Amino acid sequence: MKASPTTPDQDEAALAWLSVLHDQPSHADQRAFSHWLQADPAHAEAYSKAQVLWELSEIPAARLASEDAVALDALLRAMDAPPPRRRLPRWSAGLAMAACLLLMISMGVGWQPQRWASDFGADYVSAPGQVRTVTLADDSQVTLDADSAIAVNFSGGERHVQLRRGAAFFKVTHTGEPFVVDAHAGETRVLGTQFEVRLEPEGAQVTVLSGRVGVKAAAGRKQEILEAGQQVVYDAQTTTAPKGIDSESQLAWRQGWLNYYRTPLADVINDLSRYYPGRIVVLNDQLAAKRISGSFPSKDPQAVLTALQSVVGFETYSMLGRVIVLR
Repeated sequence: MKASPTTPDQDEAALAWLSVLHDQPSHADQRAFSHWLQADPAHAEAYSKAQVLWELSEIPAARLASEDAVALDALLRAMDAPPPRRRLPRWSAGLAMAACLLLMISMGVGWQPQRWASDFGADYVSAPGQVRTVTLADDSQVTLDADSAIAVNFSGGERHVQLRRGAAFFKVTHTGEPFVVDAHAGETRVLGTQFEVRLEPEGAQVTVLSGRVGVKAAAGRKQEILEAGQQVVYDAQTTTAPKGIDSESQLAWRQGWLNYYRTPLADVINDLSRYYPGRIVVLNDQLAAKRISGSFPSKDPQAVLTALQSVVGFETYSMLGRVIVLR
């Protein structure tokens, strides 16, 4: 039997009823719930979905809510405004997390404080699924990976670009002025022409296609020199030694392809999430650690997930078309 379609209002009502029934409901509550459940076949479907959401969402909802809280706090500080005071309903912790996740889903991609925070003060932004090339004032070209943002500051005899979110590929025009890409606390100083800088959770990854760049983890740290076909990763303290890679394959996202060799599924999903207009969450660490090899088109994230599912063998749950949970 085909499930009845539900609306965001019905889904939120179902979650509210779930909270009532898990909080010592009165006889009047139970009668009112029974009437609501029988009033529309979609109500039963919404309530069933709410139960599944509660069971699945505690871990991913906690993570997403924590990430969004940090990003929202950063955004509010940047706007020099006090954070709003929030009152939580008397639900259990797990149900409150589920409610938070359902709220984020129902509000769609608009509720993404991480994106708001990184876009605040950015000069160029790419949307999820959009690869965008821009030309700077010095005729240098920057290709933004999907869901990325940069801020540009050409002053004081130096050209600075801050990578605020995602990744960017740079083709630098030589003018005699230094060209520096700032990402986290580190910097990539141009000694050649074409390279990529990609943000990581605690630092950044730098890949050179042609020419040379110098990379520092932070001011005062040792600079590593990279040449064509080399890559480094840095965090707040150190930069790895340059290693040789197939930079053309690594940078194929510019042509719409994501290439991997024995890459953890978690990293693949992180990349794929840039091309999906919502959230993709891996529920358990064992699944996230599985290694993936292959070449996938970035334009259809759902098709890539289907292909990965046939090989890896995980279950997927789609919530209102905005969040996909893998377990």
